[in-house]
Amino acid sequence: MILSEILYKISLQAVSGKTDIEINKIVFDSRQVEKGSLFVAIGGTQVDGHQFIGKAIDLGASAILCEHLPETLNEAITYIQVENSARAMGFAAANFYQHPSKKLKLVGVTGTNGKTSIATLLFRLFRRLGYRCGLLSTVQNQIDDDIIPSTHTTPDSVKINELLADMYQKGVTYCFMEVSSHSVVQERIAGLHFVGGIFTNITHDHLDFHGTFDNYIKAKKGFFDQLPASAFALVNTDDKNGKVMLQNTAARKETYSLKNIGTFKGKVLACSLFGLQMEIDNKEVWFKLIGSFNAYNLLGVYGAAVLLGEDSNEVLMQLSDIQPPAGRFEQVVSKNNVVGIVDYAHTPDALKNVLETIVDLREGNQQIITVVGCGGNRDATKRPIMAEIACKMSDKVILTSDNPRNEDPLDILAEMQKGVPAIHFKKTQTIEDRHEAILAAVKMAKPEDIILVAGKGHETYQDIKGVKHHFDDKEVLKEAFGEK
Repeated sequence: MILSEILYKISLQAVSGKTDIEINKIVFDSRQVEKGSLFVAIGGTQVDGHQFIGKAIDLGASAILCEHLPETLNEAITYIQVENSARAMGFAAANFYQHPSKKLKLVGVTGTNGKTSIATLLFRLFRRLGYRCGLLSTVQNQIDDDIIPSTHTTPDSVKINELLADMYQKGVTYCFMEVSSHSVVQERIAGLHFVGGIFTNITHDHLDFHGTFDNYIKAKKGFFDQLPASAFALVNTDDKNGKVMLQNTAARKETYSLKNIGTFKGKVLACSLFGLQMEIDNKEVWFKLIGSFNAYNLLGVYGAAVLLGEDSNEVLMQLSDIQPPAGRFEQVVSKNNVVGIVDYAHTPDALKNVLETIVDLREGNQQIITVVGCGGNRDATKRPIMAEIACKMSDKVILTSDNPRNEDPLDILAEMQKGVPAIHFKKTQTIEDRHEAILAAVKMAKPEDIILVAGKGHETYQDIKGVKHHFDDKEVLKEAFGEK
């Protein structure tokens, strides 16, 4: 594509060189530069892309998009100066791939907890309703049955547009996409056209990146501020920040709620370890998902589907037969009826929600044994909070490693131990090795007891000092239960 077409509607501060040249690739990682590339120099917290402009030119870049022009300009290269390189790259990528987000119906889901569940449930629902669908999620990216591994909750803007273009070429009508707070701040969704946005909730998370809770809220709200008038904004008003998301949006304002008045109103009638009975739009429906947090997810999915024009009865019928997403309250039952639950709960609120559900569902003398850890190089302030929640809501607790990344696992565990109340010392132990921790939980469990393995959910690896080792909580549970 011609460079001038790629730069269409981007606010330019300065241009040096020709814009009628052919560009065959947009990259922001100099290692991926090929002859004829447009290299985008993005300033980062750890690495500044402007430092690699010379390397990009040496590797064959024809044009440079940047915020700061180099002191010496190469006459054979076109330089484009903009105020915000990351934002400009989003619009450039949309132009380069010919605006695929406008050619299909893109729905974004944001919030602390429930993003993956809602996006995945919508993907599965709309496939059942007869559509070809795409999914961009923490667990995986998917085009109908084709699975593409996921490395970020929300990919970079070039990758998003590439995936959307591929989806459109393959006949996809709907794409359901998780929108992380990081992606909003880092302009990864710039240039995308959404037909709808969904807000789940907002709780303590990612303060290592955003600095303050207020900044975190503003990041989530930034997604709704970008929605066009033609889109819908569907928010959970049982979360006090739900209405905050709607304050400046041009989109049609819609709500869902279990406790308050809303466009879509639901009520939990019964809940067990095998499912959830709800009343939605005066209809009683049994779902295979479990827990009040999933009641919100189901209601949000239902509301979005109706707003997208689907028949409410057909939506409820199809939803009632859908299984929970991988690693979200996923169950493994042993031969002697010990119930193992694998859940991605990696925030204080998510852990509390899952444990509240288990407490409500347990019967008689069933013990709750919780295995939980916290990730390294992430928000450290939640570590003692999560340990305290686990201790207060479980009969026995094993603190263990999650993804320590580049931190010492023992340092992470020491911070978690600070949250253990003195009265719960005796029922809490620390086992650094996650595999051993899960085995220990199974050994101490009696028939009918419930083991919660929290934090990693769908992940099939453990990140230790930059190396991802194979590790699957569900796999280890099955092994400990004597299954293959």
